Amino acid sequence: MTIEIIDEYVGRVRYTVSELAAIAPRRFPVQERVSGVAGNAFDWLAWYEAWIRAQQAEPGRTPTRLEVEGADEFQAGIPWSELKQALVLYEQEDGSPLAKGYPIRLYVPGGSSECLNVKSVVRIRILYDEEAAEKAATYGFKNTITPEQLLKPRS
Repeated sequence: MTIEIIDEYVGRVRYTVSELAAIAPRRFPVQERVSGVAGNAFDWLAWYEAWIRAQQAEPGRTPTRLEVEGADEFQAGIPWSELKQALVLYEQEDGSPLAKGYPIRLYVPGGSSECLNVKSVVRIRILYDEEAAEKAATYGFKNTITPEQLLKPRS
């Protein structure tokens, strides 16, 4: 399984969990930031900085928001300013894939919502829109019902 990273300046790229983790300049036990959780993690902001340098993207742009989507269609949007302690849990302590939350799990300690813990992340969007920066953290399941389905009579 791959994780899709979407950045309006870099484009779309896909990584396996091991490729994603290899970009991180430092990996550490998740307990350093989230008590009661076991496994290995990397710092989201340090990962992003290393990744953007490797992409040779234009320096000086600071993202305003991070949006993540889980395999179960749970979504979260987090202001970039709330990501100071954010981390990505990518493997169990023994180096095996996550048993719960595979392929990766995002934790945002100190965020404005206790629900900023998204399991099974498969898509990450990095936004630079100034209007998005002002929005509070959001989370919930994607509504996949169309207006036509709502209006269809039950049989």
